[in-house]
Amino acid sequence: MGILFSFSVVVAIILLVIAGVSGAGLNFLFGVIFPYIALLIFIVGVTYRVVQWGSSAVPFRVPTTGGQQTSLPWIKANKIDNPTTSYGVIFRMLFEVLLFRSLFRNTKSELREGPMLVHGSEKLLWLAAIVFHYSFLIILLRHMRFFTVPVPTPIEFLEFIDSFFQVGAPLVYITNFTIVIALLYLLYRRLAMPQIRYISLPSDYFPLFLILAIAITGIIMRYFEKVDIVGVKQITMGLVSFRPVIPDNIGVIFYIHLTLVCTLFAYFPFSKLVHMAGIFLSPTRNLANNNRMVRHVNPWDYPVKVRSYQEYEDEFRDKMKKSGIPVEKE
Repeated sequence: MGILFSFSVVVAIILLVIAGVSGAGLNFLFGVIFPYIALLIFIVGVTYRVVQWGSSAVPFRVPTTGGQQTSLPWIKANKIDNPTTSYGVIFRMLFEVLLFRSLFRNTKSELREGPMLVHGSEKLLWLAAIVFHYSFLIILLRHMRFFTVPVPTPIEFLEFIDSFFQVGAPLVYITNFTIVIALLYLLYRRLAMPQIRYISLPSDYFPLFLILAIAITGIIMRYFEKVDIVGVKQITMGLVSFRPVIPDNIGVIFYIHLTLVCTLFAYFPFSKLVHMAGIFLSPTRNLANNNRMVRHVNPWDYPVKVRSYQEYEDEFRDKMKKSGIPVEKE
């Protein structure tokens, strides 16, 4: 049911745009108002989540580790997977954010004939995640050319690298297809593996279908249903300068693509996608594991009146003797 519901929501959004633009002529609504609302929700929502995480107390060191902790001099420690210094944490975060190091070590379990439980690596998931995230990042950066005049040199260079294998016209961007392949694999994995399918919720399927629809509509605009690039530039520059304009020669496919992007931005703060910001504030990642070197005291602790066993025995010695409980002093 989760997959059907998520797919239906994406289809409903597309049909709503088609009816609104082609039928009711609501170009200004989908081309100006929705983008501003989505951007406002994105900024406020992400800021709220980050402030909420940042203000949460972390009384203890709880880093998730994947290597030997620093202990005795003759035991080799893993200073990246189990850092005890701030520099080690920085390197660990760099490997985690840029290379998905923990996901690279991910394993899968299968029950085979025997019965026999077999554990093995799952590098395909790591590869799909790397391809998807970097493709998405490059596509996002490439689209900055619509919001800048003139186009910055780094963006032009990125476009050149992305279309390096181009033969003919229009330019074929590699990331347009790698992101679709990665998304299809991630979707296939959720459907093909019973364990993953069992725990999958609509909130897991919806982002996959939404981003897949964004990528496909973008490919359609570029290679099949051409749109007026000059008109698109007018819309984007009008949004950036807060002087919105809506040209008449923009096809409905552009409004579908734009609305899907706006939906993603508005949905982002309330979804699991917000881990993009949350990973930097996760105490399981951003803390040094120096529990053997430094005594950490819970700042919430307050003075509590306690008494030693000696004091306890002095008070109840006679009763303990009558009950046959051994005592230290007679």
